[in-house]
Amino acid sequence: MSLFLFPHSIPSGGAAGLALLLNHWFHLSLGFSLWLANVVFLFFALNYFGYTWTLRTIISVATTSMTITLLSAQITLEHVNIVFDILGGSIFFGIGVGILIRAGASSGGMVIPALMIASYKKWSPGKVMMGINLFIFLLTGLIIDYKIVIYAIVCQFLSTNIIDFIYTFKLPKLNSLSPTWRKK
Repeated sequence: MSLFLFPHSIPSGGAAGLALLLNHWFHLSLGFSLWLANVVFLFFALNYFGYTWTLRTIISVATTSMTITLLSAQITLEHVNIVFDILGGSIFFGIGVGILIRAGASSGGMVIPALMIASYKKWSPGKVMMGINLFIFLLTGLIIDYKIVIYAIVCQFLSTNIIDFIYTFKLPKLNSLSPTWRKK
């Protein structure tokens, strides 16, 4: 996010959109803004999802926030083409979140209220998440730049497909490496 998406003010999701708005309004660092955008939802997650899931998510959010702060301060890339940046940011974001979900954690953010609303209303979590994110994308686009909405939707589409692929990917079983692979 900090290398490809945030330099163009493109949110990868709802919490990232809130972080961009906090950065825009109060000039807070993006890493700290991302942490602030997540902290309220983490209190709800503790009550709703339990300690283990919430602890894993806190570690994920803290690591992401710290990495964004460090990378933003240390590395600056020449941003030649926004399409390549959206593609690169979506791929890295999708891979990271896909691995987190497989490990039984979350990237935080709008996943938490989306899961809570979806279970309460018996709606699809993906649709709730997309509705929340679209609202935040529109708000970010209205305040910072209207083009952000289109870029954010493209990023969301690409990254969610990568997340789904990683989450559902099954490794083939290697029968030849079992202890009985050699017949007598």
